[in-house]
Amino acid sequence: MNSNKKELLISHLFDAPRDIVFGAWTDPEQLKQWYAPDGCTIEFKTIDTTQGGNFHSCIHDPVHGECWVKGIYLEVIPNQKLVFTMVMSDQAGNSVSSVVAGKTEDWPETQITTVTFESIGNQTKVSIHQTVSEEEAKKTGAYQSWIKMLIKLNLLLN
Repeated sequence: MNSNKKELLISHLFDAPRDIVFGAWTDPEQLKQWYAPDGCTIEFKTIDTTQGGNFHSCIHDPVHGECWVKGIYLEVIPNQKLVFTMVMSDQAGNSVSSVVAGKTEDWPETQITTVTFESIGNQTKVSIHQTVSEEEAKKTGAYQSWIKMLIKLNLLLN
């Protein structure tokens, strides 16, 4: 990827305390309720949200089909930060190239997602940084999916 391209960065302010918001990112039952765009569902074959843990999930989209992803939680600092990898995969958990999975040639084979949680009074600011260009994320719909998922999470927390 061209390092001059702006990487994806999205922030959202939630009307909930930081520990509640963090919990929604690390509790598999809560993730199932919001971690997929509108009209889609998510299935976790495996999920361990502890540092060094991994996940293997599929977003089921009635229009675009299945999107399998796997990753490893590289850093978990309760109520402060999550860092995890994301790699396109198949149903069996084998890595597949981003292009085979339907992404553009500029989509990274492995992306790092960093989510930070900051208290602002009784609210929580969540910032998501991904090592993919914002332009590519908008082309593939990943950017729009994040926005939709954050709106769903906001509704879940209120």
